[in-house]
Amino acid sequence: MKIRFSLSIPQHIFYLCVICTLITLQTVTAQTDTRIYDIIEEVSAERIKQDIKKLADFGTRHTLSDTVSKTRGIGAARRWIKSQFDKTSNACNNCLDVFYQKDLVEKGRNQRIVHDVEVVNVVAIQRGTKYPNRFIIMSGDIDSRVSDPADFTSDSPGANDNASGMAGTIEAARVLSKYSFENSIIYVGLSGEEQGLFGGQGLAAYAKEKGWHIIGILNNDMIGNITGVDGVIDNRTFRIFSEPVPPTETERERRARRFYGGEVDGISRQLARYVHKTVKTYMPEMNPMMIYRLDRFGRGGHHRPFNDAGYPGIRIMEAHENYTQQHQDIRTENGINYGDTFEHVNFEYAAKLTAVNAINLASIAWAPPSPESVSIGGIVQPSAKFKWSAVEGATGYKIYWRDTTSPTWDHARYVGNVTEYVLDGIVIDNFFFGIAAIGKDGHESPIVFPNAIFRN
Repeated sequence: MKIRFSLSIPQHIFYLCVICTLITLQTVTAQTDTRIYDIIEEVSAERIKQDIKKLADFGTRHTLSDTVSKTRGIGAARRWIKSQFDKTSNACNNCLDVFYQKDLVEKGRNQRIVHDVEVVNVVAIQRGTKYPNRFIIMSGDIDSRVSDPADFTSDSPGANDNASGMAGTIEAARVLSKYSFENSIIYVGLSGEEQGLFGGQGLAAYAKEKGWHIIGILNNDMIGNITGVDGVIDNRTFRIFSEPVPPTETERERRARRFYGGEVDGISRQLARYVHKTVKTYMPEMNPMMIYRLDRFGRGGHHRPFNDAGYPGIRIMEAHENYTQQHQDIRTENGINYGDTFEHVNFEYAAKLTAVNAINLASIAWAPPSPESVSIGGIVQPSAKFKWSAVEGATGYKIYWRDTTSPTWDHARYVGNVTEYVLDGIVIDNFFFGIAAIGKDGHESPIVFPNAIFRN
């Protein structure tokens, strides 16, 4: 028996509609954007090598070191960093707003501030075309130190800690300045990290004063070492440190977490998961480690002041540290060469981690904002229900869920351009959920964990 179909519209129009639907479906569900692969290819290990060498050759970049010399000290280093941002801006028709952001830190603020010092950050802003007041930030640290944190005269090349992160930030600016983004990107060299995270504190306060909406900061602190003090050699693995929930959460939010979950789903943790997912999609040869901790045990980095101010922030760094090269006077003892010197840096690895940053900066800067409000329901029901606020510029939304013990979002469903949806057959008690907004090129916002409950 043959079944015949009759079309009530002309056949060529019908097939055209089918093709258009398939193209639209492919666009909204696309997993990759070829521009991201181009960005990865454009990151240069050779340029990063040259920049690390230049920074190390300033002798010391201690926060309290010489600011007058043209060849030595933090003053010469930050002027050179600014010149590189200016050079990049000139090449992109002045697409970067480059400036110094400064704060005076007085003697005695802590034991490491032995005289008054102006902590100077070097900031380069690439303004977004649609959301100029929304910022995703990449940072590296300008300063360096030796064994005694108050010693601001001895040679302290700081090649890996943290000329590598600073060079990566300069390189990311070179690469991404060739593109246009809806959200703004900030590339910044932060000072005063070794003396007490003063540069980050200053810029976070500046952001509050200016009313910036910070999507997140990717703090890069040591991205060039592949040989660990434990003998492990690994040029693929890197760590992503993130705190579980913001320190600024209210008592009401804390009480709600006790009943509804979210102990490991704060805004910084979602940013970390975003980086993990982007790397797994575009750089599958890399092995991102999600570390459920603000930073290394008992130690700190320049994302923390942003976390303290309520902003999302993570630390991206090498997986295997070599402590003989960190915060050490340059010397040889028992056949071991101590000191953070140029020859210990692996430039190809630093380029890989720079690319990790660049593709996440681009993905977030091309994406629409996250939904501000996400409500969840479905208590004692066989389905999970969601409602969320509409996002300007979003072409659709995606619901994510995972086992409560899973570190990453393992399941997702694209649900179209709607603001409520029911996941039939998914019991709310057994999973954690989140919502992301999707842009026209398939780029997703960071996921938002439900921040409200409804019972109907």
